[in-house]
Amino acid sequence: MKALIVDDETSNQENLQHLMKIYAADVTVCAVAGDVDEAVKAIRQHRPQLLFLDIQLHDRSGFELLKQLDAIDFEIIFVTAYDQYGIQAVKFAALDYLLKPVDIDELVIAIDKARKAIAQKQKNERLGYLLDYLKDENKTRPRIALPMFGETRYVNLNDIIRCEADNTYTRFMLTQGEQLLTSKTLKEYADILTEHNFLRTHQSHLVNMQYIKSWLNEDGGSLLLTDNTKIPISKAKRGKLKDILTGELVRNKKGTV
Repeated sequence: MKALIVDDETSNQENLQHLMKIYAADVTVCAVAGDVDEAVKAIRQHRPQLLFLDIQLHDRSGFELLKQLDAIDFEIIFVTAYDQYGIQAVKFAALDYLLKPVDIDELVIAIDKARKAIAQKQKNERLGYLLDYLKDENKTRPRIALPMFGETRYVNLNDIIRCEADNTYTRFMLTQGEQLLTSKTLKEYADILTEHNFLRTHQSHLVNMQYIKSWLNEDGGSLLLTDNTKIPISKAKRGKLKDILTGELVRNKKGTV
């Protein structure tokens, strides 16, 4: 679970990080921010699943931060030294709120709520994809749901040329030249798409086989795609991929007889 801490006091940032290392090892703090502007940039850059948000940030508030965002696709745990802000936090649909100094038991409970809420969102997303697939009676154009900042795009698999890792995100390259950046890792998509004619050629690359134009012998082996993109093949995968592509060629020839 990826979290962002927004607090204008360094000691509070460090304390929260310390507590999570001990009591919530599955939470990775991707960034910290000390004011509204920093926080907006960090949210757009890192796309956290969970936000620990101090309500009072210098002369501005955490509520002002949330109002600046086009969409809120993460869970929020407000952290405040003032109990009177609690009702405001609840009205703002916060997952939970914590009073400073942070109580360990309350922190653990709040993070557990976040885990469950995020897991439910992911389950709903997968169910949405399944329902889309079931509604397609011919099953000729299965689609995948791609969570992006502020929206979820539904993309036909046939429209995906390739996927490329971008740090902890994945960039989808589509047939019309459009690129979509999603907040999941390439491995997660490889686990889904390898059953749909996609090949993992490299740690950073996943390719739709229907767009492979040729095998290039340069640098020990690479793929040329129909959009003239050259995709590297890791040394460990060259033999296996060559066998797969050769087998696909044989099947295609048999199908045309």
